[in-house]
Amino acid sequence: MGLIEHEADWGLVIAIDGPAGAGKSTVGRALAERLGLEYLDTGAMYRAMTFAAQQRGVTEGDLAAVAEMAPDVDIVVDGSRVLVDGVDATAEIRGRAVTAAVSQVAANPAVRAVLVDRQRAWVAERGGGVVEGRDIGTVVFPDARLKLYVTASPRVRAERRVGEIGGDVDEVEASIIERDRHDSSRAHSPLSEAADAIVVDTTGMTVDEVVDHVVGLLEAAR
Repeated sequence: MGLIEHEADWGLVIAIDGPAGAGKSTVGRALAERLGLEYLDTGAMYRAMTFAAQQRGVTEGDLAAVAEMAPDVDIVVDGSRVLVDGVDATAEIRGRAVTAAVSQVAANPAVRAVLVDRQRAWVAERGGGVVEGRDIGTVVFPDARLKLYVTASPRVRAERRVGEIGGDVDEVEASIIERDRHDSSRAHSPLSEAADAIVVDTTGMTVDEVVDHVVGLLEAAR
C-alpha cells in the first residue's frame, strides 16, 4: 500500500472515480468546498506528467524512458492551478496534444507507482480530502470513508467536453468511448468501480443536486 495503510493515517477521504467527462472534477470541487476539505484532481497529475514528457522530447509510449523521467518531474497541484517543473501548465495540460497522449502515460506502471505515492502523501499532509480519478477507491485509498463512481452517458459527456474545448460532438463521443475501452482494459489499475462504491449518474442532474445527494450519502455512511 505504500506510504499510507489505513484511514486513520489520512483522515476523512472521499474517493471519486469514473470515466472522462462524467463530472468528477466539477462535483469534487463543489463537494470539497461544501465540506471544507481540500480537493485533488489526480487526472491533472497524469496530464502534467504527459506534458513533461512532451516538453522533454520523451515519446509517451516509450515505457522505459517515461519511467526513468517520472521521479524527477516536479508537479504541484494547487486548487485548479498546475505547475510542472516550476512552469504554470494549467491551460496546456487540457490541450489537445496532452489529451491525445495521456492514456498512454497513465497506463505506465512506473508512472502510476510514482503518482500514487504522491497522492497518498498529499492527503496525509492535509489530513484528508476529496480525491478524484480512475483508481482512487480501488487502489489509492481502498479504505476511504465514502467511495463514489460518478458516471454519465457518453453523449452527455461528449457534449460537456465540447462545451469546454470545442470540437465535433460525434467525434468527441467516439473518442470518449474509445478512451473508456482503453482505460477499462489496461493491465495496471484499470478503470473500474470499487465493490463498495456508490454509483452516481450525473446525467440530467445539476451540480448542486449531485452534491446534495453525496452529502446525504456521507451522513448515512457516518
